[in-house]
Amino acid sequence: MLGAAFFAGLVDSIVGGGGLIQVPALLAAYPAQPPPLLLGTNKLGSICGTTSAVMRYARFVSIPWRMLLPAAAAAFVAALLGASLVSTVSPAMFRPLVPIMLSAVLAYVLWHKDLGAQHAPIALSRRRSAAALAGIALVGVYDGFFGPGTGAFLMLLFIRVYGFDFLHASAGARVINVATNAGALLYFGWHGHVDWGLGFGLGLCNGAGSVIGTRIAQKHGAKLVRRLFIAVGVALIVKTARDALT
Repeated sequence: MLGAAFFAGLVDSIVGGGGLIQVPALLAAYPAQPPPLLLGTNKLGSICGTTSAVMRYARFVSIPWRMLLPAAAAAFVAALLGASLVSTVSPAMFRPLVPIMLSAVLAYVLWHKDLGAQHAPIALSRRRSAAALAGIALVGVYDGFFGPGTGAFLMLLFIRVYGFDFLHASAGARVINVATNAGALLYFGWHGHVDWGLGFGLGLCNGAGSVIGTRIAQKHGAKLVRRLFIAVGVALIVKTARDALT
């Protein structure tokens, strides 16, 4: 289980998708535990990893905090709302849609071969900034409620709307991930759906994996991040499609 958390942190720090590894590992290791408890414990482990990743990225990537902090605040509130839906709405309703949405994201990235190759931030108008903020909030609700593919959706948003390259989009997505994990964790923790001992153990391993992952991203840059984005995207599509069918 701790090995899975380490690998989840490594992958998640670069392109997202750590939940693809950590959540199934938790479900397999603790089949008798209720899903909200495992989801809450997963969020505790994940927030340690995403926080470690942001701290590492901040050392070698220019993070636009003035732009990202309002988006992170919106994502926090949205994830808190999304987590509150877990007990009232079945995530199974959305499972068939996830591989379709991920396939659309992956097809868009593959079709636009130069997408995310250059870091050229766009000065957004107020209207476009509001639309981008709404998009991040929508992803925040999704992450608090369900989660698979959140990193991919955020990275595409930062690349397509904000003009980031893959490396800066990865850093920006991790900032938002800290906020969504915090919002969901607040809800799950308040309602007693967190195994704190296990969660902190996962967090230590997840954080260690994140340190390695960000070093890899720093060394190899946007080109490697793009390749891993495509590889993890394919894996997410296969996994979520199989879950939807079964």
